[in-house]
Amino acid sequence: MVNSRAVKKRTMSGPRPVVLSGPSGAGKSTLMKRLMKDHEDVFGFSVSHTTRNPRPGEEDGKDYHFTTKDAMEEGIDNGEFIENAEFSGNLYGTSKAAIEDVQAKNLICILDVDIQGVKRIKETDLNPIYISIQPPSMEVLEKRLRDRQTETEESLQKRLEAARIDMELSNEPGVFDVVIINDDLERAYEELKDILSDDIQKVQEAKS
Repeated sequence: MVNSRAVKKRTMSGPRPVVLSGPSGAGKSTLMKRLMKDHEDVFGFSVSHTTRNPRPGEEDGKDYHFTTKDAMEEGIDNGEFIENAEFSGNLYGTSKAAIEDVQAKNLICILDVDIQGVKRIKETDLNPIYISIQPPSMEVLEKRLRDRQTETEESLQKRLEAARIDMELSNEPGVFDVVIINDDLERAYEELKDILSDDIQKVQEAKS
């Protein structure tokens, strides 16, 4: 169980974080990377930990902190993570230190978490803006995942099943502040920027 007091004490010293969630293939990583590229002086990415192997092109410490299951379980037991989840036999999680590193630079911390992570963060005092990025349909999502050619059929079916659950839960009242349907990347990006425009302006003014 995460110690909420510790989370509040250690993570509320900077701008309000943003939680981006949505199923694999919905486009949240693409939107997040573009947002950070266009506003690199405003946003910082909370690099998650994972026990899965790196994919081609992924860098340790940039895309993920790649670690072992034993090391990550020890960190979870020690209360070092604000959220964690298991998917396809691999652990994923966001450490308190990763959020602190971003907020210490007076940047808006972006957390990329799944629906389990969203629920766990809601049990803390982090108080982020919750944004869900969703595909227009399961059919579109499946095509996107297949086009990646990074999944076995078994892992693809697991991701699709997780996506069905994610899409259902994202429609429940109170889970997210905003749900963006990514049927057009440009429109979705403009919607995301519009939602965060006030926060972007505050950070920019504080730095000027």
